[in-house]
Amino acid sequence: MRFFIDECLSPLFAQRLWKLGHDAVHPLHIGRRGQRDDTIRDIYIADDRVIVTANNIDFRSLLSREPIHPGLIALPQVDRETGWQMILSALAYLEMLSDDPMRLMAGKGIEYDTAGKPSLKPLP
Repeated sequence: MRFFIDECLSPLFAQRLWKLGHDAVHPLHIGRRGQRDDTIRDIYIADDRVIVTANNIDFRSLLSREPIHPGLIALPQVDRETGWQMILSALAYLEMLSDDPMRLMAGKGIEYDTAGKPSLKPLP
């Protein structure tokens, strides 16, 4: 899968995803630190990347204006290791649902319940 790890999250997430065979970038690694959320949205849509963020309210609002987008993984505000485990659970969940997780994510978002279990929902 292709991911854009938002600046509010650890750049280690992108490195760990690369080690698992995914194409993941973080603003720190591509010279895009400090850019506005709408600029980030445009970049990750153009690059066909699922955004992973804990800045859920802003990105949900931005995506509500888009007719189609690659998807959103909306992490709750948690510590780094819990966030990583939640990303892994989202990947396992998506792979269980489809052999083409990127296609499945189009126009949708992963949300987590209070127990940290992921679910896939359409985003407006």
